[in-house]
Amino acid sequence: MILTQILEPACVKVPLTGKDKESVIKELVDLLDADKLLTDKDEVLQAVMSREHTRSTGIGSGIAIPHGKCKGVKNLVMATGISRGGIDFQSIDSKPVYIVVLLVSPIDKTGPHIQALARISRLMLDENFRNNLQNSKSAEELYGLINEKESE
Repeated sequence: MILTQILEPACVKVPLTGKDKESVIKELVDLLDADKLLTDKDEVLQAVMSREHTRSTGIGSGIAIPHGKCKGVKNLVMATGISRGGIDFQSIDSKPVYIVVLLVSPIDKTGPHIQALARISRLMLDENFRNNLQNSKSAEELYGLINEKESE
C-alpha cells in the first residue's frame, strides 16, 4: 500500500492549530470534510473519538495515529499534520505528539485499514524521516516528504 494513493494534498496541514487531542482530531476531520471525502462528518468524528477513548493512539516517538471505522466514509481516507508545540495524546511513552496521522475507513474494509496502519508504523520507524516530517515548513513540504519516502 502506498500512502499517497490515499492521502490527498488538501488533507495535510502544517502547522496544526489545535492544542489538545480532541481539537487536533477535529481539525483533521474538518480537512477530510472540506475535501468532500466524508459522507457524515459527525459520525466520523464520533468513531475516531470513541476509538481514542478506548485506548490512546499515541504510539510513542512523537507520533499518534487516531483512526476509526464507520459508515461516514465510502473509502479509506487519511489526513495528517504537524503540531509545533506538541500535544498530550496520553502516548505509551508519555511524551508529546508532533506528527498526527488520521485514518478512517468504512466498517466493511478492514484489510486496507490495517495495511495503512502497518505502512504508517513502518515508515515512522525511520528516525530521520520522522525528524524531517516534524520539521516540515509547509503542507506541501510534508506531502513531498511522504511521497519521496514512498518512492524509495
